[in-house]
Amino acid sequence: MNNATLEKLNYKELKDIVKSFCVSNLGKKLIDKLVPSNNIKQVRRMIKETSEGRRLIDASYHMPLEGVFDISPLIEKIEKGGVLEPSEVITVGDFLRGCRKVKAFIKDKEGYAETLSAYGENITDLKYIEDEINIAIRGTIVDSNATKELKKIRRSIELCEEKIKEKIERFIKNPSNKEYMQEFFVSIRNGRYTVPIKAAYKNHVQGTIVEASSKGTTVFMEPASVSKYTIELITLKAEESIEEYKILSTLSEMIFQKHQEIKINIEVISEYDMILAKAKYSKEINGIEPKLNDYGYIKIIKGKYPLIKECVPLDFEIGNKYRSLIITGPNAGGKTVVLKSVGLLTLAALSGFHISAHENTEIAVFDDIFVDIGDNQSIENALSTFSSHVKNLAEILKESSRNSLLLFDEIGSGTEPNEGAALAIAILEEFYHKGCITVASTHYGEIKNFSQNHPDFENAAMEFKRDTLEPLYKLHIGKSGDSNALYISRKMGISDNIIERSRKYIQTKDYNYNLVKESKIPKREIEKSETHEYIYRVGDKVLLLDKDASGIVYKEIDRLNNITVLFNNEFIEVNYRRLKLEISAEELYPKDYDMSQLFSSYKERKLNRDIERGSKKGLKKFRKQEGI
Repeated sequence: MNNATLEKLNYKELKDIVKSFCVSNLGKKLIDKLVPSNNIKQVRRMIKETSEGRRLIDASYHMPLEGVFDISPLIEKIEKGGVLEPSEVITVGDFLRGCRKVKAFIKDKEGYAETLSAYGENITDLKYIEDEINIAIRGTIVDSNATKELKKIRRSIELCEEKIKEKIERFIKNPSNKEYMQEFFVSIRNGRYTVPIKAAYKNHVQGTIVEASSKGTTVFMEPASVSKYTIELITLKAEESIEEYKILSTLSEMIFQKHQEIKINIEVISEYDMILAKAKYSKEINGIEPKLNDYGYIKIIKGKYPLIKECVPLDFEIGNKYRSLIITGPNAGGKTVVLKSVGLLTLAALSGFHISAHENTEIAVFDDIFVDIGDNQSIENALSTFSSHVKNLAEILKESSRNSLLLFDEIGSGTEPNEGAALAIAILEEFYHKGCITVASTHYGEIKNFSQNHPDFENAAMEFKRDTLEPLYKLHIGKSGDSNALYISRKMGISDNIIERSRKYIQTKDYNYNLVKESKIPKREIEKSETHEYIYRVGDKVLLLDKDASGIVYKEIDRLNNITVLFNNEFIEVNYRRLKLEISAEELYPKDYDMSQLFSSYKERKLNRDIERGSKKGLKKFRKQEGI
């Protein structure tokens, strides 16, 4: 399925809800990987699995999945030649015991869950490995009874430690050592048995300094009488570690020999965890198993949007008498929720989920679902809202087929209404000819009228209370949306004759251009300039039609019918037919006004006046400018 579709329809949010019902990470990992299928056989199998899980739950049967952990990392460790730690071996043993319990649980449930019961046959009973683990490991350590050799070594360690303690006790109780001792107790430092000796007497005691206190007043010494036993103890500890490693290696090898069977067990338990999570979700929403088809027919009866707990149920149908549905209605009236409900309920069914709806609800299995919902404006790519929608539609046009479901919100919006509506109709026609199932919302009356006259299109409207303007969030198929703008305008006090005239314009586009003649606006005297071509004069303010901006006439018309205009501080030549008078110079300026002031700066005008009155400073400045 298209990733953009899954994102726009909030598919991940739905999966997160279902995932919360999983017992272990095994099921959660499968749901994370889950995508809607376009294979009707696979969809039917997944739906059947969910239904069987629901029957088990309804019959108060609970599969013993608690305590089953994901041991995939441990199996990978063994496959790479690693040796498991005692705690890791215990985890594998717990998993194998859980598999055995699940196998026993599902064995006699064929009457409730035929398919799930058959899956249990793929679980391999590895009780002999469990038994070996139970013998060899106790808690998080290797048990002394794992082997005779380990038992012997640990007995020797105990005897050696007893001898060391005996020697230490004798040292402490010896009166001759009383003066040297800081405290009268045994302290194990760096794995060696020591006694605290005053630093001043460290040379008076035969033994080895193992550690000193932070202040340096005490040293911890191993008496010479226990040194040989310490060496013996270190040797025995090394032998113990070697023997423990041998035992863990043997258990790891035993697990490795059955790693393929264990992997299959992991897969089966993962499937069970995911299927039971779907079943628990079904119970939570009182879900049903929808009917399925592969010919594009959708019939939703009292369906609820999965991400809203308290929502108005949806009745929806498409793919039988019509294959394109145009939805109209007020803003915030629920059009987008209808589109998302149809899309997400379809994705849910194609993922093997039950849906919250009445029996006889039917969902089509599509090859693809494409959506254009929301604002895809891209700052990075400099795409406007309209451009991003059109880009998305262009991609959908390339990729869609006769077995595609298309969901469009406000198709054609974001541009000039006439162009937007015309483009939307042409695109909807193209999708219709491709055989797609299309659901689109719109505010454009042209699209609604097109749908009403098309034999394979149908209109639908979102309902709302006429007296309070409160949306009801109900879809009425077969009904065109009323002109809510006109209704609201009437409620707000616009007179009926204006409302009726507006309704007429919507339907016929027959505008009354003579309305001004019939109005009460007093007639003005028609000027000569309106009946004859106007002769432009210097100083006239004119509109440059090509630029839709104003300028000032600098030179009157020449023999080529061009007029020189000051525009944006530049003098440009414009054909007189590309100009329109805004205000004449006579209206703008007093009589005998010096028009040259319009085209020169204050400094230029001052310099000219200085030259006229014979100013030496002005003449000097003029010569400098002219290079004289």
